[in-house]
Amino acid sequence: MLLFRPEVTVAAVSEKHGRFLLVEERAQRRRLFNQPAGHVERNETLLQAVVREAREESAWLFNPTALIGVYLWRSPNARRPFLRFAFAGEVSDHRPEQPLDHGIVTTHWLSILQLRRRRARLRSPLVMCCVADYLRGVRHELAAVAQLDRRAAVAALSGGGRRCAGIPVTTMGLTVRAA
Repeated sequence: MLLFRPEVTVAAVSEKHGRFLLVEERAQRRRLFNQPAGHVERNETLLQAVVREAREESAWLFNPTALIGVYLWRSPNARRPFLRFAFAGEVSDHRPEQPLDHGIVTTHWLSILQLRRRRARLRSPLVMCCVADYLRGVRHELAAVAQLDRRAAVAALSGGGRRCAGIPVTTMGLTVRAA
């Protein structure tokens, strides 16, 4: 049993021709950049959540092909840490007429250089961490997490939060202790 209950989130990492799909959003009284990402809803699997969030935030249909990684991070402004599952995948069926989710200003396809130049405007350090792992070729089979919902994802944490469903967890600025 863990001493905390993290916010379970998903992120869609999609790259085309050396450019990554990002959303520009209003958050923390600023305009910040993030992957299409969001919270996993009740009775929703991680895969269902990432497809839904990508569509709502970017108007693209996201097809997950691999799990990039599992990341545990506590924002200085948050009460609870975030447990992020980042998925690699392809997008198709763009619907430019679709209204974007509340707070989303627009979408961008940014190169790694353009992304690095915006480092100060990234929603969290997880954005670059996920892209860096993607570029390093880190990929895990979807089967490891395909059927997990948010409750099962937290339950799948083991070894003091160092692994989740058998996948190593990248912890950023957070010490995790098991009860």
